[in-house]
Amino acid sequence: MNLQQQLAQFPRLDFVGPATPLEKLSRLSDYLGREIYIKRDDVTPMAMGGNKLRKLEFLAADALRQGADTLVTAGAIQSNHVRQTAAVAAKLGLHCVALLENPIATQAENYLTNGNRLLLNLFNVEVQMCDALDDPQRQLADVATRLEAQGFRPYVVPVGGSNALGALGYVQCALEIAEQAREVAFGSVVVASGSAGTHAGLAVGLQQLLPECELIGVTVSRTAQQQLPKVEQIQQELSALLHVGEPASIVLWDDYFAPQYGMPNDEGTAAVQLLAQQEGDFA
Repeated sequence: MNLQQQLAQFPRLDFVGPATPLEKLSRLSDYLGREIYIKRDDVTPMAMGGNKLRKLEFLAADALRQGADTLVTAGAIQSNHVRQTAAVAAKLGLHCVALLENPIATQAENYLTNGNRLLLNLFNVEVQMCDALDDPQRQLADVATRLEAQGFRPYVVPVGGSNALGALGYVQCALEIAEQAREVAFGSVVVASGSAGTHAGLAVGLQQLLPECELIGVTVSRTAQQQLPKVEQIQQELSALLHVGEPASIVLWDDYFAPQYGMPNDEGTAAVQLLAQQEGDFA
């Protein structure tokens, strides 16, 4: 059974549609002296796009299979994941509860009320605030227990949609990359590594499909040493779920996230500016 057939065994809702584009960044490639492409998962269809929609195709399908009427998840006030989960809930006619933290401890009104936080109001999300998501699995379970006592049937979507089931979405993405790579010989794939599901899904998928291609995860909230066990745990659980071989070694770079999530350092800001100035893109 090939990887596509293995994926087909899991219930999945079609939110993403056809393969997202693979675009060459011509000016940035010339500037840096190497060919650079971008996989445009920022243009997925729902709620202004983003990578979490791939995970939610599998997670929301599982929620419906279990008869849930509420999606429960957590993240920062400006979380893209929470925004996309809320959009999926609205699309499916489900209630949505979001447990939010303020990771940068700002009192700036724009951060607290605008952007993704404003969109949660538009999606009619029930927002609950907490001091910190220091144990999100337990905290989400507590929210789910309270909802059950109120008569709801909650389904917990983990932070970032990152567990083995959600990571199947990025095995699917690896299939797309492998198909698109028939015209381009990729030496490396670089991905942001935070809640770890995207990274782990690509690690498992690319190991099977493009084993000669190096996968590099760039941390967004932790040192490489702190991030490694998070990626490896989901990678191992996903490998077992798909019955594939020994997981590949994980490569992580942690030069860009400090001092903390949501507050990039000078190197991270310079990278964002370079892409914007060379390509007119904020991905």
